Amino acid sequence: MNSLLVADSFLVANGTVRGLDLHRHRFTTSCKALGFEGAGDYWDDHVTRLPGFGRWFPRFELWSDGLTDDGRRLALQARPAPPQGGRVRVAVHEEPDPRTSPRVKGPDLEMLGALKAEAAATQHADEILLLDADGTVLEAAYSAVVWWEDDTLCTPPADRPLLPSVTVALLRDLATTRGIESAERSRTPADLMDREVWLLNALHGIRPIHAWNDGPIDPLPASHSTDWQHALLALSHPL
Repeated sequence: MNSLLVADSFLVANGTVRGLDLHRHRFTTSCKALGFEGAGDYWDDHVTRLPGFGRWFPRFELWSDGLTDDGRRLALQARPAPPQGGRVRVAVHEEPDPRTSPRVKGPDLEMLGALKAEAAATQHADEILLLDADGTVLEAAYSAVVWWEDDTLCTPPADRPLLPSVTVALLRDLATTRGIESAERSRTPADLMDREVWLLNALHGIRPIHAWNDGPIDPLPASHSTDWQHALLALSHPL
């Protein structure tokens, strides 16, 4: 039975991309951890073949046939990019984190997609937040989570079971450039509901949370996400 071992996706907009080296590093490091060499050469060869026009969301993949190491293979899906997301309603997955490989993108994608679809069907949510064993926020199904405490940009602690986020890394670099302090803190959903909270990923960049569970939409009139989104977009470079 074929199974997805590693995956990595990024947005290509008219031949430009953000954090491409970071995406390459995450993908090849995960492949090497499984004893698979050659992912870097495959990446370098195929990334040059991506279209230089339009919006695309390619996904590099390492698959296994589940039988032998020789049954592993690399693949690239050159997919059109979905529309840019707007304001976000999130639901909270109250049960323990169901992921089997939280620090590797790939093995849990299908299960996370099912959780996200269920949250959309039952709570009209755009994303679902995953919690650690102590009830603190880790990340969303397909997004990292950051928030603001006064003028400090906060993330969950790095020693938690988190997928290394390229967009979080880029945002932290931007914060350093702007003289903004970053901190790692453990917070529950209840701690965050009165704060400005952003979901981050390669496709959408920054999406502020406007509603929690079945609560009302908050227009976030004082949100400064637009300014940071523009700064993030400015980090795009040609392939």
